[in-house]
Amino acid sequence: MRALLGGAIDIVFGIGGGFLFRICGWVCVYYVVFISLAIFSTSIGAACCFDWPLSGSSFLRRFQACLLECLKSRYYFYSRTRIGYYYHQQDIKKAKEKLGDNGHSELTDFEYGNLTVLPIPMLLDNYAYLVTDKKNGKNILIDPGHAEAVQRVLNSRNIQPDAILVTHKHWDHSGGNDELKGHFPNVPLYGGAEDNVPGITRTLVDKETFDFGDLHFKVMFTPGHTVGHIVYLLDGKPFDAPDSLFSGDHVFIAGCGRMFEAKPSVMLASLDKILTLPNETLLWPGHEYAKENLEFACNIDSENSEAQRKLEWVESRRESSLCTCPSSIGEEKSFNPFLRTSEEAILRQLGMIDCGDFTTPSDEIRARALAMIREQKDKFNYKL
Repeated sequence: MRALLGGAIDIVFGIGGGFLFRICGWVCVYYVVFISLAIFSTSIGAACCFDWPLSGSSFLRRFQACLLECLKSRYYFYSRTRIGYYYHQQDIKKAKEKLGDNGHSELTDFEYGNLTVLPIPMLLDNYAYLVTDKKNGKNILIDPGHAEAVQRVLNSRNIQPDAILVTHKHWDHSGGNDELKGHFPNVPLYGGAEDNVPGITRTLVDKETFDFGDLHFKVMFTPGHTVGHIVYLLDGKPFDAPDSLFSGDHVFIAGCGRMFEAKPSVMLASLDKILTLPNETLLWPGHEYAKENLEFACNIDSENSEAQRKLEWVESRRESSLCTCPSSIGEEKSFNPFLRTSEEAILRQLGMIDCGDFTTPSDEIRARALAMIREQKDKFNYKL
């Protein structure tokens, strides 16, 4: 395609017309493309307005603004239409080519009395979870983004799920819903009421509870990554175990999800909910991001020995393709920078306070800090 466009430009500007003309041609082509996309974007409220004629600096500003709006439009189509499902299938194909059927991590059962939690590796770095109450024979699937990967595990263990829980609408977490409904038509699919999750049969709201055998789940509404993101808190008492938080893309080991659909203040309030949980609560995130996240945590807080120690442990695990979950909320409080926006060390590193006496920051300052940490993280190593 690039070659064809280049040929067209040569014809328009004259074959052999020189490098400068070719560059100008590319600028014109891109300008036309972005204008077209901007006009198209009006249907979803993301249009760019161009005033004619444009000066050089004005052109660049409008070009950047149009690019931003086009990226927003791209995210809209990925997250809210079947176009996103097509790209999700391409991601599955790429992961298979790179990793084969075994996935990015070895299957490892974590047992707590009669409770078993199995992280199921999918795509390049996703996890679905199979949660089993062995006493009552109940099996719950969480975030089955790739039906084939999940079905392979279910078949190998002769298991039929009693329910499917989904944290949010992104295809790498919900992309297997429809196919699994075909395999298990009577199995309910749960998802947040405000997130337009594909294929769900029951919507959930904040603080709602539901049970399967001794598996007692509570919903926590955690908008930020998406407008209707939820997480699932499993009561550990029936198993003499800590509670378990299945956090989707809200909180990762040493990280948190990008703020696609909410302001930093909204994400901050959602993260603060996590800080209220007991320190021993186990964290089961939706991605294997621990190594990259901890590298950033050590970069932003170089004197944090807990982050350094955890990074060394994670690196040794990943050398053998072993999963790094679960973490605990207590651990996360010690090294996750996205949960430490009220701490002096983080705010000083961000340049938000001077060398004077430290006072507890306001939520407004903490939200600004969260936005700055997110920006620095994206520049350091981009993860969702």
